[in-house]
Amino acid sequence: MTRTSSQNALGLLNPLSQLNLPSGAPRKPPAFGSIFRALLSLSPNEIGLIPCPEARYNRSPIVLVENKLGVESWCVKFLLPYVHNKLLLYRTRKQWLNKDELIDVTCTLLLLNPDFTTAWNVRKELILSGTLNPIKDLHLGKLALTKFPKSPETWIHRRWVLQQLIQETSLPSFVTKGNSGTIPAERTQRLIQEEMEVCGEAAGRYPSNYNAWSHRIWVLQHLAKLDVKILLDELSSTKHWASMHVSDHSGFHYRQFLLKSLISQTVVDSSLLEQNHLRSEPALVLPKDEEAAASTEESRINLPHLLEEEVEFSTDLIDSYPGHETLWCHRRHVFYLQHHLSASPHLSHAMEVDGSNDCNKQGYSQETKRLKRTPAPDSVGLEMEHRFIDQVLSTCRNVEQARFANAYRKWLATLSQ
Repeated sequence: MTRTSSQNALGLLNPLSQLNLPSGAPRKPPAFGSIFRALLSLSPNEIGLIPCPEARYNRSPIVLVENKLGVESWCVKFLLPYVHNKLLLYRTRKQWLNKDELIDVTCTLLLLNPDFTTAWNVRKELILSGTLNPIKDLHLGKLALTKFPKSPETWIHRRWVLQQLIQETSLPSFVTKGNSGTIPAERTQRLIQEEMEVCGEAAGRYPSNYNAWSHRIWVLQHLAKLDVKILLDELSSTKHWASMHVSDHSGFHYRQFLLKSLISQTVVDSSLLEQNHLRSEPALVLPKDEEAAASTEESRINLPHLLEEEVEFSTDLIDSYPGHETLWCHRRHVFYLQHHLSASPHLSHAMEVDGSNDCNKQGYSQETKRLKRTPAPDSVGLEMEHRFIDQVLSTCRNVEQARFANAYRKWLATLSQ
């Protein structure tokens, strides 16, 4: 089957075919929004710019190959100001756009510049009115993050959409034939899994992607509700990633969050178990209570062993990749957690979980202060750490590695003062 030059690979009418372009920019903007919308329906998984200084052929500058969406760079400098101005005219009530036009304009704008807050706000209004399925916005955001993995506005809007999805009052507005029979717990589990994948991809595209890791923490807190099993799964699944990104402070901070959350959740579970045991009477124990107690027992974990494994992981990384400050900072945090746990089993107020209310924007400096307030460690633990430092220094040929090891020794010395 042949196609005319005015059609693209999808059989869609080429928006440039009527513009008479020998070369250069079009004299009037083509209907890119409808093209983007049609392409998004095919679920592309990545977007990028195709280096192309000028329009050499009378064809669509939008290309889809194997689920990869490409935009020829020449058209961006003309298209972006056009859709930007069109949306601003709509917001100032100087130009009317129907709902489909709004979806097209905002989609085009956000794929080219996802940090344009007004466009996301318009899409929020469309979602609240029931015009736009929030799931589509999750996909749009996921696609934008492949090109702009650190985009703060995209992550912020993504959290807003997820909040709408998990609120029971908003469920009828996005129920479709495909998900009408979905059990809420299953839907939540699927959302969690999808968000972890999005965060992982974004973290891999941009080093120390604070926004991606912060979003991942938010998902654990608000969707997963700090479920112990999910926390353990995350600790296990991110281990390989951490070993391949030994300079990524944000990634290791995420592991510290997981460890602290596991400690906090385990302490809470233990307290509830003790209270239930004191209040319960043998004759009044119900089957559901027994199941809950059994579930709580299963969720209890060997925290000292878990932290010891993290210390061993830290040792292996420091030996294998000398001269990375991130690894030494991570070891400080794990040592801090170990000896807070041994000194105060209930961790009444010492264990603060980062990420609550976006407090972890100041997390690094606050963590450093907390590390200095750790209780005096036992002599055995200190001796093992000093032995490790001696072993590193005795075989070290890396100047930075020696500097970090000596800094760690000085930090340990301040704990016993």
